[in-house]
Amino acid sequence: MTSEGFSGTAPLLVGIMPKQHPEVLHTAATLAAQLGAPLVCAYVDEASYLVDWDPARSAHRLSLHPDADDEDIRARTVELREVIETAVAKVPAAAKPVEWSLRTLTGSSGRALAQLAAELDAPMIIVGTPERGFSHRLAEALSGSVGAWLSHHQSKPVLVVPYRMPAHEDRP
Repeated sequence: MTSEGFSGTAPLLVGIMPKQHPEVLHTAATLAAQLGAPLVCAYVDEASYLVDWDPARSAHRLSLHPDADDEDIRARTVELREVIETAVAKVPAAAKPVEWSLRTLTGSSGRALAQLAAELDAPMIIVGTPERGFSHRLAEALSGSVGAWLSHHQSKPVLVVPYRMPAHEDRP
C-alpha cells in the first residue's frame, strides 16, 4: 500500500464495496500489475453526503446516520483494506507488485467515481456487475447501475467485471 503520491503512471480506479464478488478486485489488481500502474480502490458511502471535496484525501462528509457513522466507517475500512491486501497478494508473482490506496467517497456512486477519476486522471474505471438477488435488483432499480451510469455520463473507459458464478450455483 502507498499514499496517493504515486510515481509515474496514472492509477487505475476500481469501485469496491463490502462483500463484493472477488472477481472485481482480482481483475483490477491483475490489470494494474500487467500495466505497471498503481490502483486506487474507492468505496462510496451512500449513507453520507458530500460537504467538501479535497482530492488529496477522502471527501469531507456528513452522515445521514451520525450516531453510528464513525464506528461503522472504521470497521468497513479495516474490512476493505484486508480484502484489497488479499486480492493484491494473489496477483501472479511474475508481475510487478501493485501499489494501492483506499479512498472513501460519499454520495452517488457513479458521480463520485467519475469525479475521482477526473481528479486522478485515471485511464480507466473498473466496476463490478450488480450482485444477484432481490434486494440487489431492487437497489439497482431505484438507483440505477453504476457501470451503465458511468458509461453514459463521463469520458473515461469503463471496465465492467461480470459476476462469474453460474446463476444456478449458490455463492460460497
